[in-house]
This record gives sequence, C-alpha cells and structure tokens, in this order.
Amino acid sequence: MTDLPSMTSPQHLPASLTSLDVALAAVLEGLAPVAPVELPLADALGCIAADMPALKAHPPHDIAAADGWALRSNDLVGASSYSPLSLTTLPVWVEAGDRMPEGCDCVLDSDSLDRTGPLVQVLAEAIPGQGVRRAGGDIAEGTAVVEAGRRVQPRGLLIARAAGMERLKVRRPRVCVVNVPAAGAAVTARWIAESARKAGADVACVEAAARDAGSIAGAIDAEGYELLLTIGGSGVGRTDATVRALAQRGEVIAHGIAMQPGRTTAVGRIGKIPVIALQGAPDQAFAAWWTLALPALDLLSGRRSRKSLNLPLARKIASGVGIAEIALLRRQQGAWVTLAVGDLTLDAIARAEAWLAVPGGAEGFAAGAPVDGYMLRE
Repeated sequence: MTDLPSMTSPQHLPASLTSLDVALAAVLEGLAPVAPVELPLADALGCIAADMPALKAHPPHDIAAADGWALRSNDLVGASSYSPLSLTTLPVWVEAGDRMPEGCDCVLDSDSLDRTGPLVQVLAEAIPGQGVRRAGGDIAEGTAVVEAGRRVQPRGLLIARAAGMERLKVRRPRVCVVNVPAAGAAVTARWIAESARKAGADVACVEAAARDAGSIAGAIDAEGYELLLTIGGSGVGRTDATVRALAQRGEVIAHGIAMQPGRTTAVGRIGKIPVIALQGAPDQAFAAWWTLALPALDLLSGRRSRKSLNLPLARKIASGVGIAEIALLRRQQGAWVTLAVGDLTLDAIARAEAWLAVPGGAEGFAAGAPVDGYMLRE
C-alpha cells in the first residue's frame, strides 16, 4: 500500500492530508465482488445482477397479437372490397395471445371478412406477420434478463416474469451504517442508508448509545458485513470520538483527506472490512459517499462503471492546488453549469445532475473545457 501520513493522535489531523486517490486505494485494497445470492424478483430490484442462464425464446411459438381471423397471407393476394376473395371454409378465430394455427401467418380483424352472404368473403390483403407476434419476438433465444454488472430495473423484472422466472441471481453487499448522535447526523445517516439501498446493498442501521469513544466502539461491529460506514464524530472537536473508537476496534489508515468538503473523513479497517468515517454534515458526507464509499460498494457488488457525461464547461472552475474539490453540475444548453464548488449547499445537492472532482494537482478547468460529470441520477 502507498505510504500514508503517520498519526500521533487520532484526535488531531495529520500534518499533511492524505490525497483522495491514496485514500480510495486504501479503501479498495483487497476488495472483491461478493458471492451471488438468489432473491425473489421484488427483492432483487435495484441490486446488481450476477451471471444468469440464457433465456429461451419468448413466445416459444407464433402467437396472435390481436383478435381476429387467422389466415395465410399468400392466399389473400388481390383481395379487396371491390374484388372480394371467397373462402370455402370459415377461418379460425384467434384471440390475442393464442397460438397461431398451423400454416397461418397473419391475422385479419373482424371487419375484413364478410359473412352476410352464402360464402365467406375476404375484403383485404395482409402481409406475412400482420397481427402476429413471432416466436422469439419478445425475448430472443440466449438473451439475459439483465446483463451481469448492471442494476436490476423494473423492465428487467418484466422480462423475468414473462420468462417464468421467480428468482434472480444478484450480488448484494451487506453494509452497516452507524449513526453517532449529533444535531443533524440522523438526517445524514438516513440519507446515506437510503442511498446505499438504492445502490443495491443490504443495509443495517445502528445507533451509538452516546458520542464517547466507548459507546461508538460498542456500536462498530464489522461481523457479517462487507462495508462499515459511520456518520458523525469524525472531526477534531472536543466531542468528536469516532476516529478514536475506530482505533480501538481496528486500524485507522488515514484521518484527514485532501478533499473539500469532507476533510475530516477517516478511513480504516476492522480485520479485512473497510470502514469509512463520514462527517455528520450532509455536504461533507455527500463528498465522502460519492468519492470513497460508493466506489467500494460498486466493487463489492460487481457493478460496471457508473454513467458519466462529457460536456464542455459553461464557465471556468477555479480550484486551489493540493485539495480535490467537489463540484456540482447541471446541464444547460449542451454544457455543464457549475452550481457549487467545495462549499455544497443542500439546494445545490438537490438540483445537481452530476458531480466532478477537481484533482488536487490542478488549478481548475477553463471555460469550454470538456469534463466528465458523474451522473447523480440513473
């Protein structure tokens, strides 16, 4: 692992902050996708799909796509209301979803046949496949319900149910969110828990009994989880004891990340389980969630890379050297408009469509420079 700044006391920030890249590498070190589990379809919604068996064609045979008369299109050439085609026998009537009779390749609606006279007459032509759903027309042979590494969406469940499946194989990391009591921290903890669930995790929420190191250490239990997140108490105030509690239970790798917001974020481990100590303020937690926690969760769930959108910047982004600053972006007339940089308000977080980390080694981006915004919404 890359050398990290030493810590004389977990209660104080190190003399030099750990770069965001180094902190992320420390969090991800040794992580691998969790083993797949099979879940009922409703429970699999939002999870990340694992490898699944190829589906059979659906429908398995040609079916009627509409109510009407099943016929052979070649037999109807030239038929019209001016030149009706007489039939010796009444064709088969089919309802939508019925299997097509042998030899029939089209369905005519009821008005296309005249049954008022002694003979049944066809009043319209048809093309092959008219009113018919071909075998494999909905689901082609060999199709996957959801591609491995993609999130299970409602449309994926539609395909699964149509194929007669009752369960799906997904990767569902177990995440524990520990809330350290403080003003506003409970709101942040709920938001982080909801975000983790939306990302496909199986989330458990724990409340520390108090803000002292002993109470927090008692709530930090990595047993049975793949990722542990604490909310609140990661700062350097007199009542901030989360980092000290983490040191009691495991290892503090870094306290103080060169990132704004989120400077007093800490990362560590309990055994092989990564622990990320987020701050209680929503904007601080937002930065640590997107840059550190979510990449770990994506790796554990086997998710493919997240969606980004490359657009030019409408205005220049200025940033201080040495600190990675989080910028919030919104699309406007084919360009990214910056809503906030470094100081993120709740309103900006709510309105943002994407985020961007301005590297610590850069002074920002010039107006018109194309940048990749990581999308905040699926």
